[in-house]
Amino acid sequence: MMSKMMNKRVIAMALTAAFLSAPLAATAGEAELMQRIEKMAAELEQLKAELRASVKKTDAVEQRQQAMAAAPAPAATPAAAAPAPQIAASAPATIVTGYGEINYNRPTKDASGAQADVRRAVIGITHRFDEKTKLVSEFEWEHGVVSADDKGESEVEQLYVEREFSNGLRGKAGLFLIPSGLLNTNHEPTAYYGVERNFVETAIIPSTWREVGVGLSGDTAAGLTWDTGITTGFDLGKWDATSEDGRESPLGAIHQEGQQAKSRDLSVHAALNWRGVPGLLVGGSVFTGKAGHKAAGFAGQDARITVYDLHTRYTPGHWDLSALYARGQINNTEALNATLVGSPTPVPSSFAGWYLQAAYQLLKSGDYVLSPFARYEQFNTAKTYAGLPQGLDVATGTDEKVATVGANLKVGEGVVLKADYQKFREDKTRDRLNLGVGFSY
Repeated sequence: MMSKMMNKRVIAMALTAAFLSAPLAATAGEAELMQRIEKMAAELEQLKAELRASVKKTDAVEQRQQAMAAAPAPAATPAAAAPAPQIAASAPATIVTGYGEINYNRPTKDASGAQADVRRAVIGITHRFDEKTKLVSEFEWEHGVVSADDKGESEVEQLYVEREFSNGLRGKAGLFLIPSGLLNTNHEPTAYYGVERNFVETAIIPSTWREVGVGLSGDTAAGLTWDTGITTGFDLGKWDATSEDGRESPLGAIHQEGQQAKSRDLSVHAALNWRGVPGLLVGGSVFTGKAGHKAAGFAGQDARITVYDLHTRYTPGHWDLSALYARGQINNTEALNATLVGSPTPVPSSFAGWYLQAAYQLLKSGDYVLSPFARYEQFNTAKTYAGLPQGLDVATGTDEKVATVGANLKVGEGVVLKADYQKFREDKTRDRLNLGVGFSY
């Protein structure tokens, strides 16, 4: 009898864990939904293992109780008979996840620049303390080797505690991803098309972008999900006008990533997504905050950074269609740029980009799924400068246009092989062939 009760109890735990995780999946794209389902499946497998262990333990307890009932009463005091151990209905559970990718890039103009790279390897550990409280953590290594003489990086990508309340409301505190665009919160290689992440969501939205702070999110019956919070922001004091980093990604050059982040000026963000039609996602986000932090002698104390995006994704039948527009602004940069006369990389007042993408599930055979895709994107990391003083003489950036065609071949649920070719309109030396393998579990 106790074994049957335990069976029902642990199965209830598995179902509870799945349904508690479900609201999280509703806040992102269809690919993220599949990723969350995979993680829930892993959690269910662990709960099944706990069930088997619990049943064995319970059967042993029942056998012991039956033996004790059949045996004559001991001569010792009644206190010698200990009560049977109880199994908690909501025992803690720890789930290990991860993802990674190894890429090969070969320029078509100069093959001597070809390279292979262990782009990233990530280990995630989620620990559920009880039915409503969990810890989410991710640890990342980039470019294969991390040392003082190498280009690799080792970093904490996420580290936060989340608590679930009633009516689909959730709160979190720690280091977490900002809900901006389609890629930032859903960046596993099995979740996007192409060997490399798209340029708009790396150069304009600095994927993967995370901040330290507190957040609140929830769902409504009308198909709306919302996310808001107060976090750290950017540090404009990190801007290096002699480096090309600001040209590659203005915000990527000054993000803080929870590393002794300056917090005199905090930022706020909000995101809203609608899923009122099956397969359709329409949404947007905004992030804003000052970035001067009242640093003594710094000419950009009043600078404010604002980033917003609009995005949509539609998956009718075998099609996967998406579009995104993102724009960033840095206000009150005139005084700062006046101190950078003669430097090649002043601070831009605006930067923006957009893309259109279409993929089609052409073939599905057993565990193999082949999906060709095409993407066209346009971006400019230095679209405008505000009030450049005479003598600075730096031209605004050009609108780079990139066409990408390729295919993803999924092998089972957690492995993807990728190949694509990218054609650049302005800087033709960047034309390249890309090959990659990625995994997620």
